[in-house]
Amino acid sequence: MSEALHKNAGPAALEIQGLQAWYGESHVLHGVDMVVRPGEVVTLLGRNGAGRTTTMRAIMGLTGARKGSLKIDGVETIAMPTHRIAHLGVGYCPEERGIFSSLSCEENLLLPPRLKGATGGMSVEEIYDMFPNLAERRHSQGTRLSGGEQQMLAVARILRTGAKLLLLDEISEGLAPVIVQALARMITTLRAKGYTVVMVEQNFRFAAPLADRFYVMEHGRMVEQFGAAELDQKMPVLNELLGV
Repeated sequence: MSEALHKNAGPAALEIQGLQAWYGESHVLHGVDMVVRPGEVVTLLGRNGAGRTTTMRAIMGLTGARKGSLKIDGVETIAMPTHRIAHLGVGYCPEERGIFSSLSCEENLLLPPRLKGATGGMSVEEIYDMFPNLAERRHSQGTRLSGGEQQMLAVARILRTGAKLLLLDEISEGLAPVIVQALARMITTLRAKGYTVVMVEQNFRFAAPLADRFYVMEHGRMVEQFGAAELDQKMPVLNELLGV
């Protein structure tokens, strides 16, 4: 574990040890280890099929069988159902976004309840300040929002609940550069507010300037981890592993 991690006392926001996960008979994760400290932005890199999305889903209890240890703020969650994991303050934004087409933008935003006992969930006004596009589209149906607006809404919906550990899966994928820039500003703002963020990203240019640390996955295992200060010297390894 790096010196930077030792400096932050108290339990990790997320600590994974020896995590294995299956989809039916398919054994996808083969002993994943990962530590994320409160207030960090950590990016999970890897080729398609490396196990990154499965790791996110396993954290939430959305895979089949899971084995190993998976602690959130020091609480073991490996045997917990998904709703109990969410109530520990974890918000998951999957690739498919899950916007309800028959509801307006604001109705989608107000749909999830605040987490019991959670403090600091963003108000609708704070969210509209962060995402002016959503304020302009508050009365528009979910189907009428652009892909970028739907992505903003999917993240904003989590921020209202009071979740402090955010799992963001490929939030920049397929979006216009101006939207990607807005999402980058959002992550910088959330870090400043003390949120902990774990991102799966294929867009290395988007992830590189935002993350405090990086993990690289291959074949369901972590094969590299390093801090932002080491990024330049790790580029040859990343080129080999990712084809960056």
